[in-house]
Amino acid sequence: VSASAAAAASMRTVVVRFADADAAVDAAAYHIATAGFIGVSRRTQRSDAAAAAALSTDSLILSVLARSLSLSLSLRSSVTVLTFTVCVCAIMAMSDLSTPKTTSPFLPSSSQLRLSSKLHLSNQFRHLHLLPPPLHTTSISKISCSVSQNNQAPVAVQENGSVKTKKECYGVFCLTYDLKAEEETKSWKKMINIAVSGAAGMISNHLLFKLASGSVFGPDQPIALKLLGSERSIQALEGVAMELEDSLFPLLREVDIGTDPYEVFQDVDWALLIGAKPRGPGMERAALLDINGQIFAEQGKALNAVASPNVKVLVVGNPCNTNALICLKNAPNIPAKNFHALTRLDENRAKCQLALKAGVFYDKVSNMTIWGNHSTTQVPDFLNARINGRPVKEVITDHKWLEEGFTESVQKRGGLLIQKWGRSSAASTAVSIVDAIKSLVTPTPEGDWFSTGVYTNGNPYGIAEDLVFSMPCRSKGDGDYELVKDVEIDDYLRNRIAKSEAELLAEKKCVAHLTGDGIAFCDLGPVDTMLPGEV
Repeated sequence: VSASAAAAASMRTVVVRFADADAAVDAAAYHIATAGFIGVSRRTQRSDAAAAAALSTDSLILSVLARSLSLSLSLRSSVTVLTFTVCVCAIMAMSDLSTPKTTSPFLPSSSQLRLSSKLHLSNQFRHLHLLPPPLHTTSISKISCSVSQNNQAPVAVQENGSVKTKKECYGVFCLTYDLKAEEETKSWKKMINIAVSGAAGMISNHLLFKLASGSVFGPDQPIALKLLGSERSIQALEGVAMELEDSLFPLLREVDIGTDPYEVFQDVDWALLIGAKPRGPGMERAALLDINGQIFAEQGKALNAVASPNVKVLVVGNPCNTNALICLKNAPNIPAKNFHALTRLDENRAKCQLALKAGVFYDKVSNMTIWGNHSTTQVPDFLNARINGRPVKEVITDHKWLEEGFTESVQKRGGLLIQKWGRSSAASTAVSIVDAIKSLVTPTPEGDWFSTGVYTNGNPYGIAEDLVFSMPCRSKGDGDYELVKDVEIDDYLRNRIAKSEAELLAEKKCVAHLTGDGIAFCDLGPVDTMLPGEV
């Protein structure tokens, strides 16, 4: 039986799976009889529907009666998915408003059903899903049901004996606490919220424990981790949360997991966007730009809607420069200066190669800049880099190696690692994310700088505006940065920078439909500039 489009557009949905047709018919009859649901339709996808703003009791009863008269069921398989359109009264009841509740004999028992607002299980394990697609506003309904394995998330009991639960939390992190009540925590800073996308991946598996340990933001900085995954990765995400539980990090006060960026990004101060679709066999680079661009456009909108107004965003998912541009273009309420593309791993690799060539330890290498795109057009800058305070060209006199072998060794490092180990870099990428964050929250040493991909508007180097381009930066340790002005750019360096600039301009045209710049036109040329190991 098909509900009308108008009714479907104004209702919440509940998806229920039944073992056979008889059970489905019985359930439909029950829910219509109790007037908890006003329509039934056989559907496979939920619509992005807004809850009805108001329905009078009389009109609700009339709607129920009208729908009941027109019911017919056409069941073609033994496993049927029925979508019930739920009226606003049901939503109010689930939101603890004063609405009578009825107990359905078709629902799982209370020992099997656990309410949670962030923990969404994948469809094959979800008996009930009461959370509709997001309304994408700053005020979002956050109600869902998930099946627990005979254990419930811990709750805190208040002095009066009532149970207080923390919404959208995981496990032990659902317990309430007062940082000022414990002697150890009285000197701690205000807690910060950190969102990580692709949180079930290998890079995150290294990164999350560094964040939780205090080695990134400091030993007196409590944090809350907001972990974003996909429907396919949600079980792995639960496993990550379990490991974080078992690690007993005192600074890690909250862990939330979910699949909706509009929920996970709520009030976050830092967003580390790692998750992206990898490039498959035979996939054109233009196609990858479009597919991942859509992911980062949506995440940019979510950040714009619900994140802290001064959130710092670090884009890791490739192609990270253009993904960062897409993200910032879809988040007009967040300062464009707050968006970064990760090029710190390239900087770290460049420092290592210079140290190896000069026969020194890598902490002797400073003032290293990566210019441009995170691709084979990137420009590791040996002209301004220093070794033991001296210009690199004075220490390494093999200038042919500097102009050819040095750049190539940085670009091919990832591919070489895959040949040796059979997997792409994850731990070193996580370390470079840590380095990039610490460069923004720690004052830059006098006379030094670091590389990060940032918005080019107002840059002093003559680079085209409205791009995300890796450039040399300094920070006072307040999360902000300024571009370094006292750098030398000779003809060799300028020509190399121009090639990377041209590539980013071409990528920008490919994603014009995602940045609000009109119709996309993609002409990236015949040369594949994706870095080895990232294809």
